[in-house]
Amino acid sequence: MSESQIDKSESRDVAASTLHGRARLVDVAERSGVTKSIVSRIMNDDRSLRIRPETRERVKAIAEELGYRPHAGARALSVSRTGTFALLIPDLTNTVYAAIMRGAFRRAREHGYVLLIAEDTPDAPAGPEDYAELVVSGRVDGLLVASARPGNPLVERLMQYPTSVAHVFVNREVEGSGRNIGLDMHGASGLAVDYLHSFGHRDIGLTAGPPDLHPARSRREGFVDRMASLGLDPSRIAHGDFSERGGFEAASELMATYPNLTALYASTFGQAVGALKAARERGLRVPEDLSVIAYDDLSVADYLDPPLTTVAMPLDALGVAAVDALVEQLATQEAAEYRLPDGYRVVERKSVTTRRTAR
Repeated sequence: MSESQIDKSESRDVAASTLHGRARLVDVAERSGVTKSIVSRIMNDDRSLRIRPETRERVKAIAEELGYRPHAGARALSVSRTGTFALLIPDLTNTVYAAIMRGAFRRAREHGYVLLIAEDTPDAPAGPEDYAELVVSGRVDGLLVASARPGNPLVERLMQYPTSVAHVFVNREVEGSGRNIGLDMHGASGLAVDYLHSFGHRDIGLTAGPPDLHPARSRREGFVDRMASLGLDPSRIAHGDFSERGGFEAASELMATYPNLTALYASTFGQAVGALKAARERGLRVPEDLSVIAYDDLSVADYLDPPLTTVAMPLDALGVAAVDALVEQLATQEAAEYRLPDGYRVVERKSVTTRRTAR
């Protein structure tokens, strides 16, 4: 295409974007090749944004060409912002959330924000109302809520007044919120079943999490759906807490109820550690008598006996996506949700082997 043809094409694009009224933020973003939130912060002269000067000037030039002007209300909001987000997690000692935090912290910094970390537990010094008040009072600009605690009053508050506090839900789903940023837990569980099936396993059990937690339900549904699609019995399931003790108790129940079980899928890394102990106490060898695979991957898996095969999840990318969604929400005053479609993979170690025909 010639240069004159390109100019004419761009002119038609400009005309189309302004034909029906005032140019929009999204028009500038699409022409500039950056996100809407970046355009918004450039147009509002946010000097905390770390971006190349030439990009800043290019965006402003395109905005002027399209006739875009920042919304007065959005400009007022940007001026009063603190440049701070708060990430609420259910357990500061949980390494899964540590991985999410790393991605979120790095991305927040790239956007020019500081990320505060808070533990949202029933016995935490600060309660749900305190966290919402952080935003309402203007002390932070938004919340990233990763707590999966059922009946959390904060969730009820946010659902009751969805536009009063900028927020997203991370690694969990709140039905009807339109602000869920999550992983494909269903697909990851299916991958775990496929992996065990590839080694000849047909009698596969699941240590599931508490049924009132969305992550537990998603992983269980993925397991059940994939087992059924393979023509296998999906009923070998026992529930327990997402902890070593929960995994120990659930695995003990499964092995007692189904003595011919040859493989086990644990809903969390902690549950898998408990399952290894339960197998040892029953005199079973892993993987010779019982193969074990865990959802989530930690570096300590290499140092267990045997080294634990896992399904690694893109937790760092999840933290990045959550921050991006919150920044976008602040820029556009519109909520959106997103599920990372892939990025999970099996990390092969030594806890899964070919099924034995008999013990």
